[in-house]
Order: sequence, then structure tokens, then C-alpha cells
Amino acid sequence: MPETKFSEIPKAYNPSEVEDKWYSYWLENNLFRSEVDESKKPYTIVIPPPNITGSLTMGHILNNTIQDILIRTKRMQGFNACWVPGTDHASIATEAKVVAFLKEKGIDKREIGREEFLKHCWEWKEKYGGIIIQQLKKLGVSCDWNRERFTMDDHYYQKVIETFVALYKEGKIYRGYRMVNWDPASRSAISDEEVIYRTVNGKLWYLKYPVKDSDEFIIVATTRPETMLGDTGIAVNSEDERYKKFIGKKVMLPIVGREIPIFADEYVDKNFGTGAIKVTPAHDVNDYQMGLRHDLDFINIFNEDATTNENVPEDLRGIDRFAVRKKVVEKFEKLGLLAKAEDYQTSIGYSERGGVPIEPYLSEQWFMKMSELSKPALNVVKEGKIKFYPGHWVKTYEHWMSNIKDWCISRQLWWGHRIPVWYCIGDEACKLECKEPIVTVDPPEKCPHCGSKNLKQDEDVLDTWASSWLWAYAVFKTGEEQKYYYPTDTLVTAPDIIFFWVARMIMAGLHFKKDIPFKDVYFTSVIRDLRGRKMSKSLGNSPDPLDVIKDYGADALRFTVIYLAPLGQDVLFSIDKCDIGKNFANKIWNAGRFLLLNSENIKVDESLLDKHIDFSDEWISSRFHQTLSQLNEAMEKFEINNATKIIYSYVWNDFCDWSIELMKNRIYAGSDAASPDSIGEIKSAVLTRALRNFENLLKIVHPFMPFITEELWQLITERKNGESISTSDYPKFDLSKINSSAEKEMEFVQDVITALRNIRGEMNIPPSKQINVFIKSSEVGDHQVDYIKKLAKVNEIKIGKTLTKPKASASAVVKETEIYVPLEGLINLDVERNRLQKEITRLEGALTSVEKKLSNVKFVQNAAPEVVEKERVKKRDWEVNLEKLKDIFSNLN
Repeated sequence: MPETKFSEIPKAYNPSEVEDKWYSYWLENNLFRSEVDESKKPYTIVIPPPNITGSLTMGHILNNTIQDILIRTKRMQGFNACWVPGTDHASIATEAKVVAFLKEKGIDKREIGREEFLKHCWEWKEKYGGIIIQQLKKLGVSCDWNRERFTMDDHYYQKVIETFVALYKEGKIYRGYRMVNWDPASRSAISDEEVIYRTVNGKLWYLKYPVKDSDEFIIVATTRPETMLGDTGIAVNSEDERYKKFIGKKVMLPIVGREIPIFADEYVDKNFGTGAIKVTPAHDVNDYQMGLRHDLDFINIFNEDATTNENVPEDLRGIDRFAVRKKVVEKFEKLGLLAKAEDYQTSIGYSERGGVPIEPYLSEQWFMKMSELSKPALNVVKEGKIKFYPGHWVKTYEHWMSNIKDWCISRQLWWGHRIPVWYCIGDEACKLECKEPIVTVDPPEKCPHCGSKNLKQDEDVLDTWASSWLWAYAVFKTGEEQKYYYPTDTLVTAPDIIFFWVARMIMAGLHFKKDIPFKDVYFTSVIRDLRGRKMSKSLGNSPDPLDVIKDYGADALRFTVIYLAPLGQDVLFSIDKCDIGKNFANKIWNAGRFLLLNSENIKVDESLLDKHIDFSDEWISSRFHQTLSQLNEAMEKFEINNATKIIYSYVWNDFCDWSIELMKNRIYAGSDAASPDSIGEIKSAVLTRALRNFENLLKIVHPFMPFITEELWQLITERKNGESISTSDYPKFDLSKINSSAEKEMEFVQDVITALRNIRGEMNIPPSKQINVFIKSSEVGDHQVDYIKKLAKVNEIKIGKTLTKPKASASAVVKETEIYVPLEGLINLDVERNRLQKEITRLEGALTSVEKKLSNVKFVQNAAPEVVEKERVKKRDWEVNLEKLKDIFSNLN
């Protein structure tokens, strides 16, 4: 045994004294390190790389705890477990942070230029980019930190550029002038998936457009009157009788004075607004399509920051889009052309990162063709080669992949992977010849067409997801590593990036590695507060996980979030729920402390492991292997929440509440017939076995609660330097250890003891008094009787098939076996009868009162529903209690 004095072990578990100590120990001994080893089967997870702008959230806690449980379990089961950590450069978010940081210093990004700005980005990354990684370590995650990657590391950057060039040469990347989602905050295009729609209360304005050479008007309804400055047409439905006479005519665009045509298009809904719509092809997705169909002009009226440009009247230029909206409405009012305005609720697209309404915007961008890449990626999920947990996400994935559009992969930013495209800006003579861009991995020295060295690289960078879609294989630097670790095994991620990341990683893996990137995808729950609101810093309802770890410990937080998170269901979390994990940790701690304290006085002897075995030993061994079987099955099905319930039940109920109590009966008392030497050997055998069982218990708990289990495992016996429970052998299920007979016998003992304890409580029998018990059965063994006597404080037990119920006795039925406890001498029967009668009378009066209230129709109809329900609950509870009291009273006669 170690030299530690177990009497000095604290009565309560103190995480702060344990966690940093053991995490440092794990790192110092490279226990999370993974290298290619052909003799071992790999189990690989790549972390969803958090943004370098991020800090630890409750979502990270849930996601990374699940990954750590999986990786620790597989490591203990003998797999070469490799968990690759890393961070994402997060173009938009990081650039926004650095721009804001520089702005505080009076520095403008565009004034200092690209190179100087990127220096600031790298400085910011070095200072703040690793914060979330250090925070994750506080959670106890067992990543191979030697493999930490960053999406703009030299190796990774190179892979991203090579991928772009390869796809361009395959004809899958092209440049086009298209309608995109424009984020005025970042001044960049963003993808459809980066747009969050919110319901907004706004206005619907009815604008009058004068028909040319006529006294008539066409009235259009719009939620965005400012865009009328870019109108190039009026559309109506050809079947709409109101407007047939206007088709082919023109209107004079107010304020601007431009003539625009009236035309028919099937897109127009006759029943919306007035049935006539203004058409702004450069600033609306549907209008864009109509503009193409009817050969309309495309007039862009906004600058990149959503202020108006030179294409609007001079007095309206350089004004923010929302300010110009007010001015346009005012002008229509002055002109007498505002028919009316009414309240209107509409859905507005917001930039997820920028937090501002997006602007449909005509812009030249780089796109990736999706049709060829998406089909194989859809098939592998439909065919079950990649499994989703929970399975209902397959339908979501299938719907999106079946309706996928080309991916806009360029962003008008500086921080990120710069697009490897160069343009020749030589003399006038070579412009026609050099119109094709130069796409190459390495910067070209000269134009391949004219030889000019006057080349300019494309200013844009790639969408962040156009780099992280390679994450599953590009994190491995050599061909040998990719061959060994790829495909990875499990991806644990949030469902909100199923399209951003999961789908695209599948496409990239299949296209470039000719294999799926992972076999299983576990979609985590959404963590909400008790009111059902998603936890967020903006709402102020999300606790700082580091504060929770400080107050409760990492193990308690880890266990609690998983315990509360059923697969596919949201988690309702509050800080006080961490008492679940805290109390569980203390239960384990107290069990370990009890065993270790006894080991100071009772010899631990491994040679006695199989000696002096009784049915309680067979029972706890059977329960452990039943638990292990259920646990293994739950983990295979990714029912990790259920796994915590299985572990909790075994540890709390079977081991701590029963096995520990049962063994006390054997180590605190000896048989009168046994010799002192024999008694000592029995105690030694019992304690040695209990410690072995406890060690196995710690091993199955370890993936969920790594710190407390390491601390206790190290205390059980002397360990070599570098030894850790995290690399010890995981228990193996043994069918031969399942003993149904022992479990059945113990279940009877437990039920009898529980029934007797209930009788004591109901009858107010003092804890110090011994009771006598009659059991109407012929099948109770002496070994069972001994445990019942000790654990239920029984003086004498009479057993017989023909026993009759003694006078004035309490009774219970356990598995069709009647049990009687004579009460004479245990309590003052007269006093107890009087007490019970008073309580029965009180409850009958209360019940009459509540029944009268509930029979009052006015009360039921007018009172708040929750008040009525509260009264009904009272009635049900009091009826049950009254019936029970009457049964107890009858037992006393």
C-alpha cells in the first residue's frame, strides 16, 4: 500500500486539490500521445476546431465531454486513441475583432494596408487565440496536444490552396457575377447557411408610380422603399384583369425620373399587396431572376457598406440604407405618391457574424459547383455508410443535399486563405490574350501568355468553411498518418453546422481521399436555461463554465451535463443542477475513503481474492458484469446519457448503498465459531475483494469523471511513475459472472430490509430498538437471515410457511411473501392510536374542504388553471395518505 495515511484523507472531495495535479501528470507522461502503430487498431476523433475568437461555453462543455468520454473509453480498451485538437482562424469573426481593436487605437484597416493589418491579426491570434484551448484543459480533455493544429498553419494553408487549384483545374470552381448575401458590417459576401432569419415588425408601404402618358397610377407594396431607386420594371400577373391594359406600357419612376417597363411574369402573386410589384434586379433574389428573364437593367444603388452610391440622385448619395429609406418615404409623401403605410410582420435575413440585416447584392465572386460533389456525399449517408445519431438528422441532411446550390467561396476579407489567383495587368496589347486568370499553388513569376511580371493577386480570401472542410484528413501531415488514422471514427458536433461543415467534410473526403471522413456523427443537444431559452452571452443566461468548475469541479460539471442530455433532446440546465455530479463524486469519494481507512487495520492480500466467498460477493460481481454489459451496449449505440444512468445506478445503489453496507457486516463482526485467525482472513478476503471491485468501478467511471477516479485509483496501491487509470485495462464483460440466483436472493434481502425500514418509519419505532420479524415462507436461507438481522436491526426472525399474523403487528408483502413485525413493547400502542386518529380526523376535514372547493363550479371556471390543478393534486395526495393511515391504524388493533 502507498505510504499515505488514509486517516488524513479529507471527509469531502475537494476538486481544487486534485485536478491541476493530475492534468499536469498526464501531460508530463505523454499519456494522450498517439503515434502510428500498426500493431494496434486506431480510434480517431478530430475536434470541431473552436474559433480563435471564442471562449468556453456550455455548448463546448457538452461537446468536448462527449468526445473525451469516447476517446478515454477506447484508450482503456486498447485502441490507439488519437484525438486531434486545434482551432479555426474564423475569418469574419477574427477580422471584426482586430478591426475593432485597431479602431480603439485610432487605426483604420484600409489606411495601414493588407500586410500591416495581417501582422496585427497574427499578433492578436498569438495573444488571444489559445485562450479557449487552455480553458478546455481545465475540463480534463485528453487530446494529443502535440498534434494541435490551426487552419492557417503552413502545412494546412498549403493543403487549402492545393485544393482550390485542383478543383479549378477540374472545372468545379468558377468566377461569376451573381446575387449574393452581402454583409455590410464585414463588407463581404456570406453563404446562405450564414444567414439567420428573424421575424421583425416593420411597415408595408404602398407607393404610387405614374403611368407614362396617362393620369393613372400603378400602386406597388414594398417593405423596402429605398430600393425603388434601383427599380427597372413593374411586374404583374398576366391573368390579373386589373393590369392587363398596362402590360407593355411604362411608368415614370418617381424621384429618379427614369422610364421603366410594365411586364407580365408568373412569379407575381395576384393576392399579395396590390398585385403589382416593383422590380429591383440588383437587390432582390427573385427580382434578379425576373431581370434575367425580361432583359432588365441591373442597377446597384449601394456601396459595400450599404450606403447609397453614385447611381442614385445626388441629394440621396452617401446615406445609410435605413436613413435613405426615411428620406424616400418623405419624398413620396411630399409628391403625394404615398398611398398608405401599414404595420407588417416580415422575415429578415441577418448576418450570423455581423449581426446586421444582409443585403442581396450583385457581386463578382468565386463559386464551387456542388452537383457532382454532393451526390456521393448524399448516398453514403442514405446507404448507412455514415450513421447519424440521432437518426432524424438524415432527413434534414437529405433535404439540403437534394436542393444544394453552388457554394460562394470567396470573402472580401484580408484574414484567411488568400485565393491563389493572379491577373496580368500588363500593357494594353496583351489584355485580350491575358484575360484568363492565372491559377497556381505557387505565386507565378510572370504571365504565361505575355511574359509580363506585372501581376496582381486576387484580393479575396476563401470562406472559412472552404478550409475547415479538409479538417478530417489535412490535420495529418504525412501519407503514413493519413493512411493509418483516416477515415476517422466519430465526429461529435452541433447540429447547426450540419451543412456548413459535416456535409462539406463528407464531400471533401470522398472526392480527395476516396473514402468517408468518419463512420459516425453524434449531434449534440442544445443547452437551454430552465425557461427553455438557448443559453447565450447576449441573454445573460449562460454561466461561465470556468466559474462552475471552480465551484463544483470539472468532474461534477462533466457528469451533470451528460446526465441531463438525452440523445436528440435539449438540455435544461441551471448551475444548481451540478449538485447531481457533486453529490455523485462525494458518494464515490466516501466509498473509497471507507475502504482505504479499513485497509490500515485489515491486511489487503491478493491471494485471498477467491476465498471466503458468499452470495453477496457473487451478487455484486454479477451486478457489475450486468452493468458492464448494459454500459457497453449504450456506448455502442451512442446513448451516452443512458450510460451515465447505468453507471449512477450501479455506483450509488448496488455498490455504495448495498455492497458497502453488506461488507460491514463481515468486517466489523466475526463468527462465534470461527478462530481469530480465520476471522482475520475473512476480513482480509472481504476487503481485498471490495477494493478490487472498487478499482473496476473507478475504471468504468473514469471516462466520465477522470480526476476523482485517478486520485482514488492512485491511492489504492503503490503505482509506478507514469502509471495512470487512463491507460489501464478497461474491464471486460464475463458472461460466466452473471449469477441470476445470487441476484434473486439479494433482491429478496434488499426488499425485506427496505420494507422493515419503512415499517420503522411509519410506526415511529425508535432506531435504537431491535425488532422481531415473522416471515411467512419456507425458502429463506440462513445467509439471507444474517444480513436482514444486521441491516434492519432485527433481534429474532421466525420463518415458517404456516405462520399467522401476530396481534397488533405491522405487515408488508415482499414478492408474495408476508412479513409481520409485532409492535407490542416497541411503541406505546394507545399513544400511537390517539396520534393516528387525530391525524386521520385532520386529513378527513382537509379533504372535505378541498372537495367542497372543487365541486364549486364558479371556482373551477374562474380560478387560474394552475390554482385549480394545485387543489386537485392536494386532493389526490390526501386521499392516498388517508388510506395509508387507516391501514396503519387497523394494524394496531
